[in-house]
This record gives sequence, structure tokens and C-alpha cells, in this order.
Amino acid sequence: MPRRSSGPKLWWDRKRETWTIIDGRARHRTGCGAADIKQAERALRDYIESKHKPAEGPNPLLADVLAAYAEEHIAHVVSGKHILYDIGHLNRWWGTKRTTDINATSIRAYIASRNAGASSRRELAFLNAAISHWKANHAPMMPTPKIKLPPKPQPRQDFMTRSEAARFLWKARHTPHLARFFLIGWYTGSRRSVITGLKWSMVNLETGIMQRKERGAVRTKKRSPPVRLGDRLLGHLRRWKRIDAGASEYVVQFNGLPIQRPVSSWDRVRRKAGLPVYVVPHILRHSRATHMLKAGVPLWEVSNALGMSVKVLAEVYGHHAPDWQKDAANVR
Repeated sequence: MPRRSSGPKLWWDRKRETWTIIDGRARHRTGCGAADIKQAERALRDYIESKHKPAEGPNPLLADVLAAYAEEHIAHVVSGKHILYDIGHLNRWWGTKRTTDINATSIRAYIASRNAGASSRRELAFLNAAISHWKANHAPMMPTPKIKLPPKPQPRQDFMTRSEAARFLWKARHTPHLARFFLIGWYTGSRRSVITGLKWSMVNLETGIMQRKERGAVRTKKRSPPVRLGDRLLGHLRRWKRIDAGASEYVVQFNGLPIQRPVSSWDRVRRKAGLPVYVVPHILRHSRATHMLKAGVPLWEVSNALGMSVKVLAEVYGHHAPDWQKDAANVR
């Protein structure tokens, strides 16, 4: 009786001094040397994934459901790279389970494991979308499990004062890409993905208008209207362009390449500046909204500048406006 295969695995080929993938009688060279074990492990993972074929049916593995959603939908979405981060969290918990394992108990356990209301709500929404995608494209007769999302958390209202911003910038003076990221976020309130993807072709230094999306980019639910730049930020941009001298097409760059998430550099500078942990990159957007309203800028103008609905702006930041409920408070 033939011995059952233990599946693909890595094997060190002493003769060629390379890592090789063994799959039964088949051999697949990775080209990785002794010091490249991590690359060899990635090659093994890619090989296993390429061999795996999702089983169609009404009760699939959730790993297959999430993989199909990632490959067939997310790969074609502008913000797909950020969604994949959440898909990774989902896969670690749900990957070995099936759709019939989704119930109120398992959902509560997942929320408790994530220990983050906003994150778990967003991730479970993606799980729901992945299941709907599978049903529509792979198993039309599949019963759809009910996923009750946790309630929305109260919106964050933290913002940085001008003195805190000055402390952060002073500590970031030796990290040029972070200083650029901070100043663009502080003066425009743009989202992180807008700042990291900003190209010089999207900034008109003559008219002072910055496009948040490239021409021809796919529209998404996130509003990204152009924004008028103030004199201070325009001055910085003109100086940065002289410094770059055409070395990169991106405004915020490190060694000519765009940055993705300024996590480590941001945290390092935040600690040096003695700022609390809630000072994350997205606080720049909160701060811009808050300071514009404190200065008495009309809601509709703040809404247009940030790409945020007036409704959300009024609900989250409205109390910062100097005339907020003024007439109501003075009624006798």
C-alpha cells in the first residue's frame, strides 16, 4: 500500500546548496540559498496556494471564500491593498472554519479576540461582503449566514493643538518624508492614502490647486475633491520641488519611492515629542476640521475642503464652531 504523501515541504539540497520544494516525487527548485530561508518559505507558500483549488459548494471553507473575494473583487478596487490587511485578520481567525460555523457565539468570540470595536465591525462587514460574493459567483443556492455587526463606536474627537503640531514637526526635522506627510495632512486634512499617493503632476503651484485623485482614476465612495492650498503649504511645496529636482514623481517620497504607511517613523517621532498614543496619522484630518471650524469657516466650505459631508461634519465637529447652539443656549 503506497505511503500517504505528507504534502509539499522544503528540503535542503546539499549538492546544489539551494532550498528545494519536494512534492511527492516532484522537485521544484526555489533558487534560494542557505541565508534565504524566508524567501524559500514564501516560495513554498506560493506553491501550496497555486495548487489549492477552492471546492465549489454550499458550505465552503471561509479561507476559500476570502481568497476568492480578494482575487476576484479586491484586486480590482482602488483601495484593495488596505482591505487586504483586514482580510488577513479575518483569515487567521475564520480561515479553517466553514460558513455553517458562523453564528452569534463565534461572532462574539471574534469580536472579543480583536478587542477593537471599530476594527471588528469593519472586518466583519468585509466577511459579509465576501460571503455575498461567493454566493453570487460560486454557489447561488448557498444559505447565507447572518452576521450581526457590532454597534458603531462613538466618533473620535481628538485633535492636535498648534503647539503639539510644532513639537511634532521639530522632532521630525531630520525625517523629511514624515515632515512632508505631516504638513500636507495638517494644511489640507487629506486622508493618508491621498498624501502617500500624491504626485507632482497633481499639484498646480501656479493656481494653488491640489488634486486628490489622478485624472481618470476610478471613483470610490470616499469623496476626494480638489483642495485650494494656503500660502504656507504652497511655500513648502515650491521648496520641496526645488530640492527634489525631478528625482521622483511623488511629493512624499523616500529615496525616490513613495511611502506606504509612516508607522515606525511616526511612532518614533510621536514618542520623542511626548505626545499621547492617540496621535496617529488620521488625527491630522480631525485637527484640520476642528481648527477650521474654530476659526469660523462655514460648514459648507469646510465640507468642500475636506471631502466630508456636511451631516458628518456637523455631527462630529460641529460643537467646535464658535456659534454652535449659541441662539438656543440664550433663549430664556
